[in-house]
Amino acid sequence: MTRLRSFAAALVAGGLATLAAGTASAQTKWNLPAAYPADNFHTENLTQFSKDVEAATGGKLVITIHPGASLFKAPEIKRAVMTGQAQAGEVIMSLHENEDPIFGIDVVPFLATSYPAAMKLYQASKPAVEKKLASQGLKLLYTVAWPPQGLFSKTPVTKIEDLKGAKWRAYNVGTSRIGEMVGAQAVTVQQAELAQALATGVVSALITSGATGYDVKIWESIPYFYDTQAWLPKNMIFVNQAAFDALDKPTQEAVLKAAAAAETRGWKTSEEKSTWFLQQLTAKGMTVAPPSPELKAGFQKIGVQLTADWEKKAGEPGVAIVKAYEAMK
Repeated sequence: MTRLRSFAAALVAGGLATLAAGTASAQTKWNLPAAYPADNFHTENLTQFSKDVEAATGGKLVITIHPGASLFKAPEIKRAVMTGQAQAGEVIMSLHENEDPIFGIDVVPFLATSYPAAMKLYQASKPAVEKKLASQGLKLLYTVAWPPQGLFSKTPVTKIEDLKGAKWRAYNVGTSRIGEMVGAQAVTVQQAELAQALATGVVSALITSGATGYDVKIWESIPYFYDTQAWLPKNMIFVNQAAFDALDKPTQEAVLKAAAAAETRGWKTSEEKSTWFLQQLTAKGMTVAPPSPELKAGFQKIGVQLTADWEKKAGEPGVAIVKAYEAMK
């Protein structure tokens, strides 16, 4: 009898082990590297997206967010997802303008300078962005705009000429080109290294959002901010197409539904926080001001030139996107 009981117990234990193994194998785990700090609003939105997916799928799909470029550096994230080293990722879209001009559409200076304009530009360019990503084995999940970009400087700036010789932070093709056009010394610095570059004097002027300025405690190194509202760059969140295709239909639908919610929530949060970030910079003792008429005119002139440059690079498809966008205004 004892032997029979032991045999029965072994059968039950084996069955439970098999069931546990089956449950474990049914769960899919994704890694999602991101370039920004855990407390950045983009990352917080990503974390909520991950929670929504896990809840909607009953834990069948678990997405682990790796913030602060901790898994891959910003320029490496897209390639990592393309090659399957990670299943999904988030990067600022313009980081990859060198691959294709379409990735730089939202950083053409003074083309779209408000949230409604940036959304229209996104809608006009989205099919082309999706097509390009698809050709690379990627699927776009959603995008979220950063707050409008402004000019941070170690010294007062009243006209473009005041930037000549400044140590200019560049992080994409557009910012590099602006640095070149104003006669500054461009140095490439991604967000994860920006705080150190500011603290050590490697950077003395840059165009970025109030959000990034707040993240890196820019007031410790830079006293001036000019609210030029030059452009609203977007982060894009994408997935390896093969990884997405491997999901069952209900899980795919849960991911897409959570992505749509994240896009709506992210854009709303970005706009709400835009004013808050500038208030925080002021509270930290920075001089926050609109650009002088001379500085604004100088940047607008650069914007006209860079729009023409971008259209030339992008060819007919690029011209068509700008025309479609202009027609929406």
